[in-house]
Amino acid sequence: MIKKLLANVGEYKKESIITPIYVTGEVALDIIIPLIMAMMIDNGIEKGDTKAILMYGGLLFVCAIIALFFGAMSGRYAAVASAGFAKNLRDNLFSKVQAFSFSNIDRFSTSSLITRMTTDVTNIQNAYQMIIRLLVRSPLIFFFSLLMAFKINGDLSIIYLAVVPFLMIGLGFVIYFAHPIFEKVFRIYDRLNNVVQENLQGIRVVKSYVREDFEDEKFKTVSKDIYKNFSRAQSIVAFNNPILQSAVYTCMLLISWLGAKFVVGGTLTTGELVSMFTYTMQILMSLNMLSMVFVMVIIARTSAERVTEVLSEESDLKNNAHPLYDVPNGSVTFKDVCFSYANDSEKLALMHANMSIKPGEVIGIVGGTGSSKSTLVQLIPRLYDVTEGVVEVGGHDVRDYDLKTLRDQVSMVLQNNVLFTGTIKENLRWGNEDATDEDLIRVCKIAQADSFIQEFPDKYDTMISQGGNNVSGGQKQRLCIARALLKQPKILIMDDSTSAVDTKTDRLIREGMRKEIPGTTTFIIGQRVSSVQDSDRIIVMDKGLINAIGTHDELLATNPIYQEVYESQQKGFGEDDE
Repeated sequence: MIKKLLANVGEYKKESIITPIYVTGEVALDIIIPLIMAMMIDNGIEKGDTKAILMYGGLLFVCAIIALFFGAMSGRYAAVASAGFAKNLRDNLFSKVQAFSFSNIDRFSTSSLITRMTTDVTNIQNAYQMIIRLLVRSPLIFFFSLLMAFKINGDLSIIYLAVVPFLMIGLGFVIYFAHPIFEKVFRIYDRLNNVVQENLQGIRVVKSYVREDFEDEKFKTVSKDIYKNFSRAQSIVAFNNPILQSAVYTCMLLISWLGAKFVVGGTLTTGELVSMFTYTMQILMSLNMLSMVFVMVIIARTSAERVTEVLSEESDLKNNAHPLYDVPNGSVTFKDVCFSYANDSEKLALMHANMSIKPGEVIGIVGGTGSSKSTLVQLIPRLYDVTEGVVEVGGHDVRDYDLKTLRDQVSMVLQNNVLFTGTIKENLRWGNEDATDEDLIRVCKIAQADSFIQEFPDKYDTMISQGGNNVSGGQKQRLCIARALLKQPKILIMDDSTSAVDTKTDRLIREGMRKEIPGTTTFIIGQRVSSVQDSDRIIVMDKGLINAIGTHDELLATNPIYQEVYESQQKGFGEDDE
């Protein structure tokens, strides 16, 4: 885990190395300063030597300034190193998620991935900054202060050896009991982010059903759960401070009592006693800093495990050793294809699918909810890999193609497609970033989108808000169809992508596509028979099986499922709107 995380330090190794160097310089001066103070007291103040006082005072001032400089520089480089480390970690996490297959993404919830890229990375960043600075400073301060204390008076320094084990045992109990609670807290954070995400995405539904109070209560329940667990964890961590304070005051009292006797007995000078107090504070404060680091590490350990889990996840979809970089045509063949979302041959969503589609054919797909219509077409661009059998495009197994090459030749338009924040032009150019304004207008006319775009004051420069919330569902679908057409793919998949437009517009879109992309193999999944009836062939799906394949007339004459769908729509909705 540590090795995988440290690989993200990258170009910030220099800052990560320089920080401990400056810290070491700062520690050296912190150790020297009490010695100078002792000499100033013994050789200057007690003897009334003004010259010695000025000399040692000047030396103290210079050491303090240099120590301040080293401290500032170590803080600066630690901040740069930790922020850069966090930046690389977020970038690599995001890149990893981009390479995931749908099945990989299914293993993590969206809210959990967001928490891991934000809260968890921030925790790791804070821990890293503490490690390269405080975790270097504290042991050095502890070791050298203890060494100097023993050098000044070994008998008095034995007090530390009695107190330190007490502190270590207390810290061990804090770590042991706090870590499991922090693990639980971050799982609850995932739930909290999920509640927020669902609420914001579905805010129109929430308001239309007047469910604000319900959503508010749901949020408060999760938030209260975080409060209870985090408070419990922090209560355990809070024991660290009284344990430390007890140790500090115990040492101070014992050193004061015994030190006074040694001074009276002549075995310890006043300056040495003062320096002992300083080293006592340094020793115990170094332990305090160590405890702070360990508390942060307890929290960061949970975050590190969650982040490493994503970094260690391997995509189910990979290129083979020698992938193909050219898709000859848009032919599609399914050879005894089975698929399971659980990768379990006993739980198949799609069973023994066989079909052969020629380049340029228009294929309609109909079937009831849950009949695996979308599952069938998602195997073509390798959004998922088959569990059994072979899917071929252009005469080659889709697994033989370079993944990017294959997906560049397959455009998908979903029922709930997404538009991104930016202008209409910028959204359309997702299909082809080099497209001219004339190309944009041409595909928008085919998709029946140009007419409503021209009504906007800024036309094609109109800003689309997040998620496309400032356009209607039908307008969003038409923009997504235009975006897919701009890609000029060999295969176009329209997964119920005209469900929000009227039947006349639907027909005009299909007619436009037949004229514009006659060589493109087109799959049209539709709930309305009118959307697929003029297809070259229609596939009827039923419970994960291809029930029948034929033309509209053939299926209407021979297939009970198609007959039932057609008749129910004729009775319910009548003929196509003209």
